[in-house]
Amino acid sequence: SHGRPLMRLFVVLLATILVACGSPKPPLVISELEVTKPIPGRHMSAGFFTLTNNTDEVISITGVDSPQFARVEIHETTVTDGVSRMRKLDALEVPAQGSVVLERGGKHLMLMQAQDIGDSVTLQFVSDDAPVLSVDYVFPEDN
Repeated sequence: SHGRPLMRLFVVLLATILVACGSPKPPLVISELEVTKPIPGRHMSAGFFTLTNNTDEVISITGVDSPQFARVEIHETTVTDGVSRMRKLDALEVPAQGSVVLERGGKHLMLMQAQDIGDSVTLQFVSDDAPVLSVDYVFPEDN
């Protein structure tokens, strides 16, 4: 097939890049993670962060799991004619060589039905049933 030389070139390029960097970049990186602690008596929380895709392919996050919450959904807040609405997104597209920001007033994670929250929360990001990233968030100490 005609795809072989290109693949060989890619492998050589990749090897060169790895040597240059010293360590490979993970495909998906999370930064500026913040998870709100549920208010006593409430069982909901929200998650905000930046996801960066270091690959040349779009990464579609189709779900997020957390052992500390029964349900985790990706939501987007939109304001139309001064009315704020929240809608559930089926997937979160992280552009190739780009980032997506989840923040207050925009896209964010809704963590629902808190089970047993100690001092940390684990988030597992899934793309078409395949885990792509797992991260632990430790709540800051109360000042």
